[in-house]
Amino acid sequence: MQAQSTEARTVAVIAEMRGLEGPLLPILHGIQHEFGYVPTESLPIIAEALNLSNAEVHGVATFYHDYRKHPAGRHVLKLCQAEACQSMGSDRIAAQVQAALGIGFHETAKDGSVTLEPVYCLGLCACAPSAMLDGQPIGRVDAETIAEIVAEVRS
Repeated sequence: MQAQSTEARTVAVIAEMRGLEGPLLPILHGIQHEFGYVPTESLPIIAEALNLSNAEVHGVATFYHDYRKHPAGRHVLKLCQAEACQSMGSDRIAAQVQAALGIGFHETAKDGSVTLEPVYCLGLCACAPSAMLDGQPIGRVDAETIAEIVAEVRS
């Protein structure tokens, strides 16, 4: 039953976007938007629709870090790990966030409240270290900011 639902929803996303030039990335984004992640079952359906090999589609879906293999939590917290943020203490910030949330990078809290992801530049280098919570950028992250973020994702 769920596989039929996944297949039907995948086919609908493909139908909407297959006419675009270079449709694979937009389709993968659409699939992730539809499901909250890119289901493994969707990959061969995409490959067949675009006349690509399963390996090509799998390779693209696994190359880009923004495509998830599993559903994300209710909140997604991204911590910048690029050089500018590293020079301003992002490693310390990451350790504090991981300890406060009880999860590591690429993990979701057991209660489904938050998924923690590393990113490699949010374009906020002048406000390092930086983060993004549910698509909203946060600059100059410090211990106080971490406490606010943890309280928000746990509520």
